[in-house]
Amino acid sequence: MTTKKVERRIKIKFRIRKSVKGNAERPRMSVFRSNKQIYAQIINDLTGNTLVSASSLGMEAMPKKEQAAKVGELIAKKALDAGITKVVFDRNGYLYHGRVKELADGARKGGLNF
Repeated sequence: MTTKKVERRIKIKFRIRKSVKGNAERPRMSVFRSNKQIYAQIINDLTGNTLVSASSLGMEAMPKKEQAAKVGELIAKKALDAGITKVVFDRNGYLYHGRVKELADGARKGGLNF
């Protein structure tokens, strides 16, 4: 019962995932965007563990782009506290535009390299 839009994103996601892999030195930062929230995780693909995560839950009072930028800064702060400075960015099939771009820019501003 998936729509064509979701099927297209899933195809793009698997095409991206073939080349984007996270390891211990450079974990993968994955982004999930719903209609109301945005989530980010830093994942070590070799072990399958989520190292750090952040979301926009509780930030409903501000516009969505500002929420995304704050989540980017928050995940960068948590990652730096965990000793992670370099990541591989996984846009998860979404276009690098709007909230996904704001999250990435916020993470870069917070000190992450990718």
